[in-house]
Amino acid sequence: MGSPGCIHFHQALPFAWLYSLKPDSKKQEFTTATLIKLPSIDFATRKIAKHLKQTKEIVQNGDNFKTKTISTFRNYDVDFTVGVEFEEHTKGLDNRVVKTLVTWDGDKLVSVQKGEKNNRGWKHWIEGDILHLELTCEDQVCHQTFKKKN
Repeated sequence: MGSPGCIHFHQALPFAWLYSLKPDSKKQEFTTATLIKLPSIDFATRKIAKHLKQTKEIVQNGDNFKTKTISTFRNYDVDFTVGVEFEEHTKGLDNRVVKTLVTWDGDKLVSVQKGEKNNRGWKHWIEGDILHLELTCEDQVCHQTFKKKN
């Protein structure tokens, strides 16, 4: 399944984790550069995104997930069940309506979002106390890392 030392999302018992965005300048610079290149994200949001300090909260109960991305600017919640397609409104992000399907790929949660943009989605996986988030939209890829809070 996962790499040695990897904490698996796929657990039978409910649990909740809280992560904060790591201040890794190289990844932050890449994230900002990626956001600036996406024409679907308005100018004001791109400017503000450069300065955000995000926290992610993930609550899992089997294949049911409740996720929250919390920042000083906007919060974004999405609840889903792995393997069940749902309509997602990305209000506060790029304000689109997409059909989203989240599946397991080994120890990674993989989201495919169908809508007006091609090759759109994300992947989440955990290594030790680090939560990885890889966002994809068309030809842009953004990788963020979050450190587990105690």
